[in-house]
Amino acid sequence: MTAVLAVAAVGCYLLGSIPTSYLVVKAVTGADLRTLGSGNLGATNLYRVLGWKFAVPVGMFDTVKGAVPVAVIGPWAGTGLVGALLFGVLAVIGHVFPVFMRFKGGKGVATAAGVVLGLAPGAFAASLAVWGLVLTLSGYVSLASIVAAVVLPGATWLLQPTRRGMVLWFAALAVAIIWLHRANIARLLHGTELRFGRHTTTAPRETP
Repeated sequence: MTAVLAVAAVGCYLLGSIPTSYLVVKAVTGADLRTLGSGNLGATNLYRVLGWKFAVPVGMFDTVKGAVPVAVIGPWAGTGLVGALLFGVLAVIGHVFPVFMRFKGGKGVATAAGVVLGLAPGAFAASLAVWGLVLTLSGYVSLASIVAAVVLPGATWLLQPTRRGMVLWFAALAVAIIWLHRANIARLLHGTELRFGRHTTTAPRETP
């Protein structure tokens, strides 16, 4: 059993570590996404560089990276709900700190969304709706992601009573997402954050 859990844990981290955006840009243009746009290895930066036709499928794949650990690998390994959640967290960690990219990846929002989708689809749908609304009204992906993360614990409590045991875990996830967006928050406060829909290869660079 211990060996199964170890294999599953490593597998989840490696799945999360797949640098989807980087691989797509490298295959299409031969360039390194880390030198383009904000330098972030996420679907939003990919959108700035190559457009929605590439960003949408990549974002969906990054979401799957979070859903598979909780919906497939967790049950295969025989873990409970919390164990499956921890496998999902490992995938998010892999996306943010990918071993294949010297531990510098994306913000983990899409992969975290996949974790929530696998555990609490109703709360996921509510947070996604909030994300879309804030993005439409403000034009900022970062702000939409932060607000959706903040809404998630409450949406879970209200819409999925059987998943109320996940609320504190989702709250911790929301805190992590806010922390990962601290540079974006600073740019939002200073009015220098790039709005969604604007294609560029010279977006404000991410800071460590």
